[in-house]
Amino acid sequence: MKDEKFEEEVAAKAQTAKIFEWRRGFDAIFLISLGVQLGLFRTFAEKPGATSKEIAARLGLHLPFLEIWCTTAYSLELLEVDTDSRFRLAPFWESILANPTHPRYLGSLVQLLTEFATEDFRRYLDGFRSGRTVPFQGRSNTFARLVAEATAGLNTVMVRKVLPVLPGLVDRLTRGGMILDIGCGSGSLLIQLARAFPKSRCVGIDIDPTGLAAARLAIEQAGVSHQVEILEGDVDSIVPTDSFDAALMVEVLHEVAPAQRLGLLQGCVRMLRPGGWLVILDETYPSTLQEAREPEFRSALQTGFEELICGNVIPTRQEQERLLREAGFAGEIRRALIGEGLTLLTTQREDTQRA
Repeated sequence: MKDEKFEEEVAAKAQTAKIFEWRRGFDAIFLISLGVQLGLFRTFAEKPGATSKEIAARLGLHLPFLEIWCTTAYSLELLEVDTDSRFRLAPFWESILANPTHPRYLGSLVQLLTEFATEDFRRYLDGFRSGRTVPFQGRSNTFARLVAEATAGLNTVMVRKVLPVLPGLVDRLTRGGMILDIGCGSGSLLIQLARAFPKSRCVGIDIDPTGLAAARLAIEQAGVSHQVEILEGDVDSIVPTDSFDAALMVEVLHEVAPAQRLGLLQGCVRMLRPGGWLVILDETYPSTLQEAREPEFRSALQTGFEELICGNVIPTRQEQERLLREAGFAGEIRRALIGEGLTLLTTQREDTQRA
């Protein structure tokens, strides 16, 4: 005979355990953010086998606080310990949290969560009552820098993994083609493109003057100003017709207001040369409640909630493909899942295509 009261108690404890696990994740994000900002991950990478006392002396930190940080980081499997309480980074955390130039690096993403998402979450009570939003554009230089660093790995994937497999594109760019980065932000992708295709012409366009100022400086410092041009405004109004071999959007489409997306994609059709590629790396929102519990949509659901106050709305698969068709992309729309729940969409402008 079933003991319904016992089964109810077990189920209730399982639900309660979720809260404590989510609390653990909340604390872990803030612990990691501290480790990035204080230079702890970088220092443990440089000095594996150091004690907390040695690290405190090296970085000028309060030892009792650092000892708690190290013990907690060990419990989270961020650190391993050798004899005599000597700590070292657990496998792979050096590339993920100690090396900002590595494609796997996520330290900047964590800082965006602790420094900006927490600030945004404080606005949610008002936002749910008033509908007021605070867009990404016009935020601080720190915000622009962290976004650039957080998306650097995606840009590397775009240049090294995605573009080389699109038929005919690398040949065009190697010979001196033109490529457009829509929503170029601080210019990280443009710099990678310029270095990968030194004969090509790279153009970035954005509407955020804060990010564009950072992009111009970064491009000059990278020594690719002769190859890269920055434009401020909308694609449809300032980009010339039939001029580009590819247009790229990395985590941009969902940040464009829904009412403006069709015009943006129509502009892409207009400015692409025949056979030119449109490449979108973004997120796809679930179309049904059933899909909301599938692993491939976890990232999109998190982004959708985190960026709600920014006014960003993530399109579903049906919305993405409807927009591309209505814009005038009549050819095959290729779709692939990339990394932690990102969608890669690629399609071409056909010879007779025109929006």
